[in-house]
Amino acid sequence: MSDAHPIEFSKELKSYETPIAGLVVYDLPVHGDSRGWFKENWQREKMTAIGLPDLGPVQNNVSFNEKAGVTRGLHAEPWDKFVSIGAGRVFGAWTDIREGSETFGKSFTVELDPSKAIFVPRGVA
Repeated sequence: MSDAHPIEFSKELKSYETPIAGLVVYDLPVHGDSRGWFKENWQREKMTAIGLPDLGPVQNNVSFNEKAGVTRGLHAEPWDKFVSIGAGRVFGAWTDIREGSETFGKSFTVELDPSKAIFVPRGVA
């Protein structure tokens, strides 16, 4: 691949806790060959087996930024979200704004690529 930051292929589907309660980072298996790459962004049986809630999708969005350095802002919808990307790299930042949460006010950052996703519980912006 000509990408300056190549995707790490064949990771094991794995989860990583963060300092924010309920905010979980996931390694996603990406399979590559001469044609490009493929990933299962959501596969109910596999993902619920490692602790991801059954999302029962309410909404699915795709965003594209023409230029590097774009800020999308903080969003704290009243539903859980599963965030992944299709190409490149994204620097993501999340803050727990749930009053009464044991991690209220804590922030977490991670760089996402197509082989890494994050589960964002409702109330985390």
